[in-house]
Amino acid sequence: MVSTPPDDASLVRSLREGEEAVFAQLVDRWGPAMLRVALVHVHNRAVAEEVVQEAWLTVLRDLARFEGRSALRTWVLGIVINLARSRGRAERRSTPTGLDASLFSADRFRALGDPWPRHWAIGPTPWPTPEQELLAGETRRVILRAVAALPPTQREVLVLRDIEGLPADEACSALAIGETNQRVLLHRARSRVRKAIEDYFHATEPT
Repeated sequence: MVSTPPDDASLVRSLREGEEAVFAQLVDRWGPAMLRVALVHVHNRAVAEEVVQEAWLTVLRDLARFEGRSALRTWVLGIVINLARSRGRAERRSTPTGLDASLFSADRFRALGDPWPRHWAIGPTPWPTPEQELLAGETRRVILRAVAALPPTQREVLVLRDIEGLPADEACSALAIGETNQRVLLHRARSRVRKAIEDYFHATEPT
């Protein structure tokens, strides 16, 4: 069992006593991490901010139920994760899937008699490959794209472990998963991101 850090007891006591200054400090300190975690499941920043606001309301409402079996920050992040998952599922149910072909001219798609009807007739246009060393900013964009393309379960673990710096036991607690599952998901996530970087560097090597 994860023990509650000593400062958590004073934080919880201050929050239960309604100390607004302590609450404001936590919002400033943990807010960015909560937003990043919410963005794992919702792709609109405004919606993610709504999830974070709802999470804080839930924290204040349910604070009496906090038993200290995990760190307070872990408990708060777990609330964000559950709310963001629910919001993401609701968004996917209400969002139509597929391309609206009316936005493109008909010659962009294969004809109905084609073995691949309604698929793109013209592939993506290749972009020029740079002949000099990649800039750090471009490498960062490659990493962010790779992280965004991960399955949600892998992205959750990667965000908590490698971006937010949570130890394995706290990540497991926030995500309600076992250590073995956490380790497997993190390994797969890191492998995918590493492969994306390697593929990009290979594609941009001078010829």
